[in-house]
Amino acid sequence: MSENPFPPLPSVVGAVNAALTRANRYPEFLPRQLPELIAGHLGIHPEQVVVGSGATGVAMQIFRALAAPGSELVTAVPTFDGYPIMADMARLTLVPVSLDEGGGCDLRATRRALTAHTALVVLCRPHNPTGTVVPAAELIALLDLIPSHTTVVLDEAYGEFLDPADHLDHIALLRHHPNLLFLRTFSKAYSLAGLRIGYAVGHPDRIARIHRLQLPFGVSATATAAVAASYAATIELEARIRHIGAERDRLHTALRAFGIAVPRSHANFLYLPGAGMATALRRAGIAAKCYPDGSARIAVGDPAAGRAVLAAII
Repeated sequence: MSENPFPPLPSVVGAVNAALTRANRYPEFLPRQLPELIAGHLGIHPEQVVVGSGATGVAMQIFRALAAPGSELVTAVPTFDGYPIMADMARLTLVPVSLDEGGGCDLRATRRALTAHTALVVLCRPHNPTGTVVPAAELIALLDLIPSHTTVVLDEAYGEFLDPADHLDHIALLRHHPNLLFLRTFSKAYSLAGLRIGYAVGHPDRIARIHRLQLPFGVSATATAAVAASYAATIELEARIRHIGAERDRLHTALRAFGIAVPRSHANFLYLPGAGMATALRRAGIAAKCYPDGSARIAVGDPAAGRAVLAAII
């Protein structure tokens, strides 16, 4: 799987517990505080933020708000399992684009896959499940070629794990590409997967269209409390991210030393390509995301879990 192996930070747990003492009260009918909180943290306007039940819930709102039934969704495969499921639910035609030999998104093939019927392009950065990163210059070159009526969803569920050199200037990109949406979550780096908190950032016009599908009472008061406490604990969060990244790199180096062609990951997981990987992990009782060709994706960060992976497949 790809959860954070560590529980929420203590200050976040305290804030959630305090919010639970008021659980007899309804949350806001439509969320106002959480979008304002996120917008303030990012330095943008609240009208540029829409929130929902994890990045998955927000993605479903995007699909239904911005793509008519029968239109096309172009995305790399393999990808996050939810995208094919949600495309089917929204009655969209999924157009798969194979990854390149290094496990990265093939942007040239993505451009060739676009048609007059393409409503959505979904790109993961870092990519799920390989952890690879599309270089910023190549991404911008692709955005310049995509027509304005096609919405590009940049899934940054694991964005907090990126190296500083790989960070994007979100404000500048949105200024030049009003058809771009950034999709984020508090499930990964923030250890809040169970609270289901996600959001998208984009041009106010597109965000307004997505916001029409906002579920009343759909964002809990505990979610808002958890986000506020998480933003206040930036130093602790950054230390945890560094720890996870160091464990990831150590495990990556060990696996490569034994001849396993693991792509360099920029997320909190590693992708183990090749037939037999999933079987070996399953036999050892290790939970992993398994793929039809026998490859597997494993979460990183816990040294004991890393040692168990090495023992299972080496």
